[in-house]
Amino acid sequence: METKLVVFKNKEIRRMLHNNEWWFVIVDVVLALTDSINPSGYIKDMRRRDKELSKGWGQIATPLSVQTEGGPQRMNCANTEGIFRIIQSIPSPKAEPFKRWLAKVGYERVQEIEDPELASKRTRAIYRAKGYSEAWIEKRMRGIAVRAELTDEWQKRGIKEDPEYAILTSEISKAAFGVTPSEYKNLKGLKRENLRDHMTDLELIFSMLGEAATTEIASKKDAQGFDENKTAARKGGKIAGDARENLEIETGKKVVSSGNYLTEPESRKRLKNK
Repeated sequence: METKLVVFKNKEIRRMLHNNEWWFVIVDVVLALTDSINPSGYIKDMRRRDKELSKGWGQIATPLSVQTEGGPQRMNCANTEGIFRIIQSIPSPKAEPFKRWLAKVGYERVQEIEDPELASKRTRAIYRAKGYSEAWIEKRMRGIAVRAELTDEWQKRGIKEDPEYAILTSEISKAAFGVTPSEYKNLKGLKRENLRDHMTDLELIFSMLGEAATTEIASKKDAQGFDENKTAARKGGKIAGDARENLEIETGKKVVSSGNYLTEPESRKRLKNK
């Protein structure tokens, strides 16, 4: 199950395909409509206020595997119908524009089924709107494809999405960069943001190398089950880690960076560094 980001009023909302329709992460929707600093708490209060919503919550909210930097996590999601019901309990002037936005997203899904290339084009357009350069976007899109190839390989080899993907991803990261994804996010000062959206070109390249090497090793060694794939993940990450260390020796500059694009777009930083 692939997690994608869509944007409403500069708010990122995670969504994934389930039973061939879009399902949205409920806390992301609540955050977009309320600007609450504690959307999970807002949902609890909302359910206390709206007894009918609470009564039908089991039919509205479905725990699905959502891709995060630490690997997939189970999060409550709702389809378009469920989100409309939740919106009814949120007294927000943003509700009506959000309903129109949901209808547009649903229409875009129909278009993407007919022409999958449109999904890639829309992702690129989102990154451009956020101020990323074409060179960075190209690497990021390739990284997404490499990651998908790896998770497909894991799925074929008996790996359970949650929590095993997260553990294997962490093994690759530790071997490639010397830090786990959560440690990497802390280094960059990130919270809910996507780690790879705040990586430099070189960080993206070595991420791709570690995951591509892991895919190749798992395939060639016919790794089966968690333990064998954990070994493959360490070996794949080490290939990237060795290459990173060699580059650092030659350039005298660390690849792992504390920098992020929270306040300044990537394209502007790129120009400054030239």
